Amino acid sequence: MTPATSDDRPAFFDSVVGGITLRLLATFLFASMSLSVRLAAIEAPVGQIMFWRSAVALGPILIYLWWRGDLPHGLRTRRPMGHLKRSMLGAAAMFLSFLSLAHLPLSLATALSFLAPLITIPAAVVLLRERPGALVLWATVAGFLGVIVMLVPAFTRPESALETLLGVGAGVLCALTTAFAKIEIKKLTATETPAAIAFYFAVVSALGGLLSLLLGWVETSPTGLAALIASGILGGLAHIAMTEAIARAPASTLAPFEYTAMIWALLFDLVVFASVPDTFGIVGALAIVAAAAIVGFWKAPPPVRQT
Repeated sequence: MTPATSDDRPAFFDSVVGGITLRLLATFLFASMSLSVRLAAIEAPVGQIMFWRSAVALGPILIYLWWRGDLPHGLRTRRPMGHLKRSMLGAAAMFLSFLSLAHLPLSLATALSFLAPLITIPAAVVLLRERPGALVLWATVAGFLGVIVMLVPAFTRPESALETLLGVGAGVLCALTTAFAKIEIKKLTATETPAAIAFYFAVVSALGGLLSLLLGWVETSPTGLAALIASGILGGLAHIAMTEAIARAPASTLAPFEYTAMIWALLFDLVVFASVPDTFGIVGALAIVAAAAIVGFWKAPPPVRQT
């Protein structure tokens, strides 16, 4: 068995339609990974889940790199400290994401993940002196109001206050950390391969999860163990599908399909957990997703040319 080349693949997979199909597959796989994390969190602490998610994912990632012919040269790096910084930010984002999934329904945790582009708007205004349009500013305000709406049950239902505060707080911090991690990824792509970025992130995240062993892990049931293993396999396959999608279609073409994650999250909540978020959760989630979509697709008008 030899690594595959582009000539070995059907033409469909090298088309834009193939890229969209792969992006939809990646979204489903990421949603399924979140479901596995949510199920594993019933028994295991977040650090233990993080270790299994990252360590098991190394298998599919390494097989993928071998298939592409990127081993071992694809893992060479000229910026080890850059990888360390990006990977630590990514590991923190993963931990916070899993913490949010452990305390919130899948749909609400998924909605909070769309906050990342909204967080960059105030930062761009303050730090870069950018002047986004009024629509973007109002969309950003609406997104953060959606977070406040999601927090209402914490103040009206004392029995769910801690769960809601922990889940929403972790989700917001995850979005913030993700925004900074993406900045570091952008810097790394100037000299580093996607293979190296993905590999070193998985290694650092696995080591971070392993450190949580000092805080205590639990012995899981066969179902819990299956969920832990599935989270890693699904996460690794999702990353591969997303990478292949980006190689075939422009990011702007693929962006709309990211929001199909909400469909899967709502479906999994209903089918697996027999639950649907309350009115506050649904309204808040819709506000965040709509705001993120507006910010993501808004194009700044071209500058007025002086005559």
